[in-house]
Amino acid sequence: MTDIAKIPCSIITGFLGAGKTTLVRHVLQNAGNRRLAVIVNEFGDVGIDGEILKSCGIASCGEGSIVELSNGCICCTVADDFVPALEGLLALPEPPKHILIETSGLALPKPLVQAFNWPAIASRVTVDGVITVVDGAAVAAGRFADDPEQLKQQRADDASVDHDNPLEEVYQDQLLCADLIILNKADLLDDTARERVAAEIKAAIPRAVKVVAAEGAKLDPVILLGLNAAAETDLAARPSHHDTEDEHDHEDFETFIVDVPQVTEPAKIIDRIISATAAHDILRVKGFAEVEGKPMRLLIQGVGQRLQHQFDRPWKADEARLGRIVVIGRRGLDREAIARTMAGG
Repeated sequence: MTDIAKIPCSIITGFLGAGKTTLVRHVLQNAGNRRLAVIVNEFGDVGIDGEILKSCGIASCGEGSIVELSNGCICCTVADDFVPALEGLLALPEPPKHILIETSGLALPKPLVQAFNWPAIASRVTVDGVITVVDGAAVAAGRFADDPEQLKQQRADDASVDHDNPLEEVYQDQLLCADLIILNKADLLDDTARERVAAEIKAAIPRAVKVVAAEGAKLDPVILLGLNAAAETDLAARPSHHDTEDEHDHEDFETFIVDVPQVTEPAKIIDRIISATAAHDILRVKGFAEVEGKPMRLLIQGVGQRLQHQFDRPWKADEARLGRIVVIGRRGLDREAIARTMAGG
């Protein structure tokens, strides 16, 4: 790439818990000598995803190259947060050769793609591709596979049904904007289920988009980077349920933090979280816990009752060993009951 070429940016989108942060981390760890930067946006004000990425220790993604945006959904705060963050990365003494932009799980990617036509950045960056990560197991279970004909008939039969499923719309918008779709957690599906989910995804998109299966979001960066889609010049091919709206709200969702005490073993906190998700409408959990006698912090991530945990890095000498779990779910969650269960009260 020459000095006058636009810097390519990959937008990594996908619903809550699909594996976006894991994918970004894998790219950082396998990028060779390519100088990368990351903008990560989270729903809520706790930078768990940013912390996960910063713990990688990747030489090619140095100090100041990971920027966290936690003031709101990136698709709603383009002018206030995203464009200044992008300009900050471009102003680094050694600007990145490629920028990864991880949206929150509730973001609509199209407004972000549109922002690349803003005069302040249009001549300097381009959208190399929109990569949508899909939780294959969740889709196979029918979480985002509403039957449109059945819904149409239900509305015809019942005049009181006059609303769309906002979760379904967000998921569909993320598919419709994609240049590449990662069918993640493919190891949780048998061959028949994988083929069915891939066929459903392709049928939902009015253009040809490659669907690639992955386990643990592990894909060669060669597959993900260098798509050369210039997506900002191709907006008409990326329809959205929200094309006629001026803004996109998240009033159907909420997020909060649960402080959890030290546990004697990982199974203790995992069992508590599973109990909480079984009793409440929790979509996503992520955070850290302290395990007695262990020098490393326990990273916990989960979608519904499917939880993963691992010791990700040693606690730093100057940081408080606080267990904190971010909870994301539908508005109206019983925060006190959830906190009591997760804390073992």
